[in-house]
Amino acid sequence: MSTEENKPPRLRLGGMALRNGLLVHGPTHWSVAARRKDGTIGVASGRKPALRRAAAGVPLLRGVASIGESLAVIPLVKKGLPEAQLPFQNPVVLGAMGATMLTGAALRKRLRGPGGEMALALIGLAPSIVALRGGDLAAYHGVEHKAIAAYEQADPDDAMAGVSAGTRDAAKEHDRCGSHLMAPLLAANVAGATLLKRLVDAPTQAQSVALQLASIGVAVEVFAWAEKHSESFGARALRRPGYELQRVLGTREPSDDQLEVGYAALAEILRVEA
Repeated sequence: MSTEENKPPRLRLGGMALRNGLLVHGPTHWSVAARRKDGTIGVASGRKPALRRAAAGVPLLRGVASIGESLAVIPLVKKGLPEAQLPFQNPVVLGAMGATMLTGAALRKRLRGPGGEMALALIGLAPSIVALRGGDLAAYHGVEHKAIAAYEQADPDDAMAGVSAGTRDAAKEHDRCGSHLMAPLLAANVAGATLLKRLVDAPTQAQSVALQLASIGVAVEVFAWAEKHSESFGARALRRPGYELQRVLGTREPSDDQLEVGYAALAEILRVEA
């Protein structure tokens, strides 16, 4: 009989919903599963670039490295499983991205102060909303949360059995969803942009990029603080916008066929991380 000491360690998992499947991040590897057009499930996996570990212990920089590591995996996923469809891999969503860029550029000179920066930041969310409202992306976002939550609650000795038994009843909202980054990211970006425009009449492209990176770093640090102090009033308040975003827009209850794809991605990450 297993003791607590020799039970397999529980992995810290993250993920990203795809239009036809699920990408899962483990500590050192990634895995992906996607439903092909012929109905079969394709699976692939590989080792992650070690960006996060290289910046471990450095505030702000570690947050930027964490997001960068997640983005660096995307081309590896497409190479390993070309059938995987990325969240923005859709003509309508790409059109929304183009329209958002043009609208933001046209309004940037007219909108002033913190209110104007907030309006521009909210306009920038339009492509994400379009992506979530069409197709199966929101359902696979629900798959991501349900599968990872079931794994976290399962017996490490037989994780996949626990996942199979508990996924359907698991909540489709999750504490570590990227939606919880939105409020601190918007706040940091608005505050930083307002301060930068007071200090510099015409911010350069390099200064704007540095501001975006700093905002990401701040948001990830706030996210990490909220996870460590999850029962505090401040953490609950910080997470409330993210939960509402997940509940109303970001997730949808998945079908059994979609959950099957999630099981495949989770089984593969457990295999390669072992």
